[in-house]
Amino acid sequence: MSHEPDLLYSDTEDALRDAVRSLLADRAGHQAVLDRIETGDPYPAGLWPALAAGIGAAGLLVPEKLGGQGASHREAAVVLEELGRAVAPVPYLTGAVVATETLLALGATDGPAAALLAELAAGERTAVLAAPLTTAPRAADALFGATGPARAVADAAAADVFLVPRPDGLYAVPAAEAAVTPATALDLTRPLAAVDTAGAAGTRLAGAGEARAAVRRGLLAGAGLLASEQLGLAEWCLEETVRHTKERYQFNRPIGSFQALKHRMAHLWLDLVGARAAARAAADALAAGAADAELTVSVAQAYCSGVAVRAAEECVQLHGGIGMTWEHPAHLALKRAKADQLALGSAGHHQDVIAGLVDLPAPA
Repeated sequence: MSHEPDLLYSDTEDALRDAVRSLLADRAGHQAVLDRIETGDPYPAGLWPALAAGIGAAGLLVPEKLGGQGASHREAAVVLEELGRAVAPVPYLTGAVVATETLLALGATDGPAAALLAELAAGERTAVLAAPLTTAPRAADALFGATGPARAVADAAAADVFLVPRPDGLYAVPAAEAAVTPATALDLTRPLAAVDTAGAAGTRLAGAGEARAAVRRGLLAGAGLLASEQLGLAEWCLEETVRHTKERYQFNRPIGSFQALKHRMAHLWLDLVGARAAARAAADALAAGAADAELTVSVAQAYCSGVAVRAAEECVQLHGGIGMTWEHPAHLALKRAKADQLALGSAGHHQDVIAGLVDLPAPA
């Protein structure tokens, strides 16, 4: 029986959105984020504990019997929309989605995996998968044969523990036992680092076969919910651009009244409508465990990544000179959008996945 997607937001999801937006406005406004990245440490003090434990966002995907909130990917998607709007530097996508979903896929109800999952859900620890941010779900198996440090690991600096794929399974390695070397990143709000765990034994969480499927599921959830982050980012870009063009005057008229600019913003609004449908469909398919979840996720990524970049580019350009400055937050959105284009599989990769799933041969 096919899954009928529900793209509307529930009252619970709207209430969660209000709580997250209020927290971010108080702790992680754009000026606060700009000030933090100047220091080289983008994570606002106290924001992650307030979001993870205070609001309970870290445990949204975790069942109540394992210490979580017992919600779903739909609620997690709402959180990511708001984090995208704020370009907030928190390890939510990497920790509360990818790492958490990977542990959930192991199906453990006791033992080290379940204990770690309970700590993540409570916001007591933060886990990050030791894999490049660009790793697509279908590339999960390659992680188990990789040698040397894991490059371009997102939010490694915020991790207390790394989930490390090794040839014989998945291991939990305390961050204190790993060598973490910061790397230069385009998006300064989601820092990258090389993570070397060769000298650490770690705790084995699962064997190779089970671990490969679990990591793939974690990356699939990450790719699907990344679309919601991209949606939120694009929405902020359009709203900020509309606000600016109403207030900025040239020739004694607001520049937003010029027909050429109206058309550009109208086209972007239409892009956003499609992106919202695609992102919500992906979150709903993941929440329902739908048979076509992989297809729905790839459709969302193939579409939403481009929309986020276009929205950010228009935001910069339609702000004119001020949009090109470091002091304006438009560059935060553009850099996050460009980095997200490659995260968890590029648009081209997901288009190839779509072609394979629907038996549509790619052009020669």
